[in-house]
Amino acid sequence: MSNPAPRSTTTSGRSAADTLRIGALAGITSGIVIWLYEAIVWVGLQHQMPLAGIPRNATGLVFGKEVQEALGPLSYVIGTGIHFVFSALWGVLFARIWPSLRARGVEATLAALFYAMFAWIVMHAAIMVASDNHPNYYDPAVVIGGFMSHFFFAVPLALMVKKRLG
Repeated sequence: MSNPAPRSTTTSGRSAADTLRIGALAGITSGIVIWLYEAIVWVGLQHQMPLAGIPRNATGLVFGKEVQEALGPLSYVIGTGIHFVFSALWGVLFARIWPSLRARGVEATLAALFYAMFAWIVMHAAIMVASDNHPNYYDPAVVIGGFMSHFFFAVPLALMVKKRLG
């Protein structure tokens, strides 16, 4: 009787597939949390956009407002897709690096705060390259607001990954 092929494992002892699944689920869940934050703060308190603007926001950031408007209702589908694909990818990346952070004694929430700032900087640098239609990323209020929203993404992400990866 032959032995089955060994499962690829990560430093957490979990299979790579488990890490991928846990990271993607945590990312998607945190993608919902950041949208709740945006609905409460950006829409409700700051009146930056209508509630319906949240799902299509990513379309405008990536492709520009003109494309967003030209796509009409399709911009909601594309924006939602962009948002949750990147949420899942950021979740998978965190799930991959979490075991080494944990082994070094780094607390998940502290890691999340730095991860949020890193993610915001990387994503918005990419947006600046992809499109010239974006907020003024040199405005301290935009940077602070961006970091705050990403804290609401990264903290639940990190805590969920920590709990599920054990």
